[in-house]
Amino acid sequence: MIARPHLVAVSLLALTALSACNRDRAEKAADATPAAGEAAVVTPAEAAAPMAFESKTPYAEVSLTLPIALRSQPDLHARLYAANVRDLRTFAEGAQADRTEAGGDEGLPPYDKTIEFTPGAETAKLFSLMRQVSEFTGGAHPNAQFGAVLWDKALNREIAAADLFIKPADMTALDQALCAAINAEKRRRDPAAQTVSLSGSGDWKCPTALQTPFVLAASTEPGKAGGLTFLVGPYIVGPYAEGTYEVTVPLAAFRALIAPAYAGEFGGGLKPAA
Repeated sequence: MIARPHLVAVSLLALTALSACNRDRAEKAADATPAAGEAAVVTPAEAAAPMAFESKTPYAEVSLTLPIALRSQPDLHARLYAANVRDLRTFAEGAQADRTEAGGDEGLPPYDKTIEFTPGAETAKLFSLMRQVSEFTGGAHPNAQFGAVLWDKALNREIAAADLFIKPADMTALDQALCAAINAEKRRRDPAAQTVSLSGSGDWKCPTALQTPFVLAASTEPGKAGGLTFLVGPYIVGPYAEGTYEVTVPLAAFRALIAPAYAGEFGGGLKPAA
């Protein structure tokens, strides 16, 4: 059969158009595929997926533990994981440098650093975490450090402890309530324990509320905070042997100090410990 000229021309045009379309698709597919050695984009939530980190070398052993509750705040999760892993890696590198410069380990075990976050109470707007660090670089015992995180879920950012209160605020009432709670716990442990005060007239001194890390304390009213739980480290209100003090101050002691933006996050009484 002899092909008609006009049909041949139409067929050639169709093939040309199809070929061009296929080239466009191939180019777009190539553009969407990362080149060799190019890292794929990772979102903050994906980067924060790990709930723990651990590394052991002859020079240092380090670890990070995050609570499952943190998964509900992916941006905070990513930030805390990245910052604390960086902290631990820097510590491990420093341990190796120390041992190398000293010319050996002198019989010491590896340095050790652990970081653990534990959740406090959570409200509709606020999420809180306590940070506890134990660090050993030789000596009689590890050193302890404490911190806290207050996260405003509506603003999706961390706030300072002072942001929880009105400005300017006379924090005397809360400072006194914290000091009273510390002394009550000291007496519970040892009826003959030395009393501490804000003035520091004795060997030890009560810290102020804004100098002390705290998290929200659970309330009898669901979705609210019934107070603040403070963590006081060793050497602050007594000798190292006394350890840390975890004390809770009820809402009634500081209700008038809460900033209007966060007043609705507090209510009820302190929920009894389980």
